[in-house]
Amino acid sequence: MSLRLVCLTSVLALTAGLAQAEKSFNRIASFSVINNMADGEDTNRESSPEIIDVTADGMTLVYTDSPLGALGMIDITDPANPQPKGNIALPGEPTSVAVIGSIAYVGVNTSQSYTAPSGRLMAFDTTTGVEVASCDIGGQPDSLAKSKDGAFLSIAIENERDEDLNDGEIPQLPAGNLVLVNTTAGGVDCASLKMVDLTGLAEVAPTDPEPEYVSVNGLGETIVTLQENNHLVVVSRSGEVLNHFSAGSVDLDGIDATDERGALIFDESQNGRRREPDAVTWIDDTHFATANEGDYKGGSRGWTIFNKDGTIVYDSGVDFEHAIIQIGHYPDKRSDAKGVEPESVTFGEFDGTPYVFVGAERASVVGVYDVTDPANPVLTQLLPSGTGPEGYVTIAERGLLVSANEKDLIEDGGARAHVMVFEQQDRAAVYPHLTSAGAGELIGWGAISGMVADADGMIYAVNDSFYGFQPSIFKIDPAQTPARIVDVTRIHRANGDAAQKLDLEGITLDGKGGFYVASEGRTERAIPHAIYHVSKDGLIQTNKGEITIPAELMAVEKRFGFEGITKIGDTLWMAVQREWKDDPKNHVKLVSYNIETKEWGAVHYPKAEPDTGWVGLSEIVAHGDHVYIVERDNQHDDRAVTKKIYRVPLSEMVPAALGGELPLVTKEEVRDLLPDLKSTGGYVLDKVEGLAIFEDGTAWVSTDNDGVDDSSGETMFWSFKVE
Repeated sequence: MSLRLVCLTSVLALTAGLAQAEKSFNRIASFSVINNMADGEDTNRESSPEIIDVTADGMTLVYTDSPLGALGMIDITDPANPQPKGNIALPGEPTSVAVIGSIAYVGVNTSQSYTAPSGRLMAFDTTTGVEVASCDIGGQPDSLAKSKDGAFLSIAIENERDEDLNDGEIPQLPAGNLVLVNTTAGGVDCASLKMVDLTGLAEVAPTDPEPEYVSVNGLGETIVTLQENNHLVVVSRSGEVLNHFSAGSVDLDGIDATDERGALIFDESQNGRRREPDAVTWIDDTHFATANEGDYKGGSRGWTIFNKDGTIVYDSGVDFEHAIIQIGHYPDKRSDAKGVEPESVTFGEFDGTPYVFVGAERASVVGVYDVTDPANPVLTQLLPSGTGPEGYVTIAERGLLVSANEKDLIEDGGARAHVMVFEQQDRAAVYPHLTSAGAGELIGWGAISGMVADADGMIYAVNDSFYGFQPSIFKIDPAQTPARIVDVTRIHRANGDAAQKLDLEGITLDGKGGFYVASEGRTERAIPHAIYHVSKDGLIQTNKGEITIPAELMAVEKRFGFEGITKIGDTLWMAVQREWKDDPKNHVKLVSYNIETKEWGAVHYPKAEPDTGWVGLSEIVAHGDHVYIVERDNQHDDRAVTKKIYRVPLSEMVPAALGGELPLVTKEEVRDLLPDLKSTGGYVLDKVEGLAIFEDGTAWVSTDNDGVDDSSGETMFWSFKVE
């Protein structure tokens, strides 16, 4: 039976009540695109929404799904409750889509090889799914865009390079070009098709232009990015090249440019980094914005506003990436490549305010910029987009922003690909829940696991093995909105070196200003299951500061070890995540260690039977007359079943000696966390990892974002009260 819950004080409720709140974009729904598969269709197939648009009435979303070879459609009559409208099968790979009225125009790649590219422009009636037109466009299409009046389409014919040929060096013919084609009432005038030659313009491989993205302004002018060529071209409605210029390069300072070191260190530089823009969007008839992803030999980790005369009006430099670092979304494994990889950029005007929305593909973030003054954009929000944002559409008349997130993590058992809906509201921003902004230094963070609360209103949290070469204790002030990391302590040994290869999953106070932290072991990698006594400045105590498990536990251990630690009197209690060799099915150990007597013991805890995957423990916290346990399955989104907090009476926490029969404790459900995990309009996150409870019963919960590796990067951090 669940306990009665009182005084919900989640971040959602706190931010909504701020009197000074202005309009903000908040996520209201997530749609898993596998829901568009027909009954009986194999939902274990990869499905990936990439480029997205909307019908003229603003009620139906249309997106490309390359793995399925289809156009997907979503009914957003009620944007908070999107409904499937099914898929339209295509004769090839869809690369881009634009909708005029109710007709969806899609570029379809039908190429048999890199040297013989081909493609078609196809048109479908979204109300019936019927094909209404098709044109041969002479090559492999990438992006397409509609004119403001819907009279014509611009299509970037990339004829992309083979990245495995000569290490991807260009030129690799045939060259790409731009195609302009008129639309008709419900179709396409194939006879009007005009090819615009773009060779001889770029300094980089001028014989092989590789158009990537297009956008059309109110004058009918098309801006084309030649991504690998690091070049931009402005083309008139009649197909005349009006201007062209290099996208240029930037010098980057204060970045992490080293891959695979398991640490966030932002003290490196890269000079002369080509922008190599991917997506582009007009802001007005004079200015356009680019997302500088890089693809060939560049990537500036930021975005730029250009005047169409070729002058640079604004460049974000490292500011965009630094803002993403502060909300815990930095993708460390991409450090040696392109960092957060801004790939998409979209424009929309909401209630008279012009916004540029910049999508960082690897960080899974949308930056919202007020561009009232194009020379001085203001970053107003960072939104959690979903995993691998690729395309966006604004529906300003309904106050909506929609993101298509291409990453389908089916092979890793992770979250499926989603389309997410955001609404501009008269309230404060819900996200982020946790930030390191204003800490006085640039603090990178992620993979938050164990937590503990102190008597002064602070929470201390540790990161797990994703940052195994930078084990850290983060000091969090939960009274701020959003909660703020105000300091960080690096755990180190007496010689000053970082205590490398720790998998910190729990932290508790030692009562003397320091901490005990629990590290989950991997014996096959010579990493022990251990407890470390750490001083307030992060030093592992040299005199018995490392406590490894005894022989009785070593004989039965498995890799899923300590997930949380708490202190009751002179005894440390650690929750073991999953069954070890001697545990009955669905029973795990709560292991005890007496600091004074050095004695080990344990009790058995009964965990839930998993519906799918596995169920384990991820935190343990002593509060009042009980010990509180976080119990979770390893499932995401609609597959998640068990994300709960239970409590065990302290009177039952009487350990028996190891190696014999262990007493079985009883548990009482405190809170089902699934409603909390759904409260921000996203899909249910897998890893509820942290729990901290203050003396007054205020409990704070956090999720682990897996270091933004094949993850949305979201960290939820919220509170409620227990009796």
